[in-house]
Amino acid sequence: MFANTTAVAARVLRQLRRDRRFVAISLAMPVLIVYMLSLFFEGVESPIVDPNKFVLPIGAFIVHFITYALCAIVLVRERTGQTLGRMFINGYRQIEIIGGYLIAYSLLSTMQSLIVLVGLEALFQLGYSLGVYAAIYAVIWLLAVLSIALGMFVSNFARNEGQVFPMIPLVIMISVFFSGMILPIDRLPEIIQWMRFITPMYYGTEGIQALIKTGSTLSDALPGIVGLLVYGVVLLVLATATLREED
Repeated sequence: MFANTTAVAARVLRQLRRDRRFVAISLAMPVLIVYMLSLFFEGVESPIVDPNKFVLPIGAFIVHFITYALCAIVLVRERTGQTLGRMFINGYRQIEIIGGYLIAYSLLSTMQSLIVLVGLEALFQLGYSLGVYAAIYAVIWLLAVLSIALGMFVSNFARNEGQVFPMIPLVIMISVFFSGMILPIDRLPEIIQWMRFITPMYYGTEGIQALIKTGSTLSDALPGIVGLLVYGVVLLVLATATLREED
């Protein structure tokens, strides 16, 4: 099993190395979006709005959005190109395929998470301690890996790229409005408060906001981190169970 998973990961990494434009776009897009975010907050001159409270959750959302959208589209392309079908013919199992793709794209999301965090610090001078940054990076990285699994899960229900496009804004809008990233959850209608549990951004936002509070410790972020881990396990099980050979 491990050998097959590693083989899938190696094949995907070779494919990424050949597709340099895709890799360049994946790494350049977070830089551009973080820079535009800094321009936006430069125009917000209000004592009520504290950029430090929003930029890190928004940075996590940037990674979540890019990783989810790109992986969903790429996995559908793999299916239409018969790559997944050939893997099944060669005896690979669902868990091995999912695991291989997850490992390969996790390397890319690792760089994306680092780029976003470094960019936010450079542009906003947040000034947190190294330990806090390390914990924030761990939360963003977990969210990125979750987004890969979410992209794979969503792609299992699409047979071409046109079918996956409507699913991208649906997931993203839920992430924006129901995660507490913009408004506190307790200020939203009760039915929406329950819906927060279906988006990984809620757990990521909870973890980051706990970490950036004055005097906070890593233990304060544990509920969000545990939520991400549990959500990730459930999502991987669903992605594996719904991966099918047939188109």
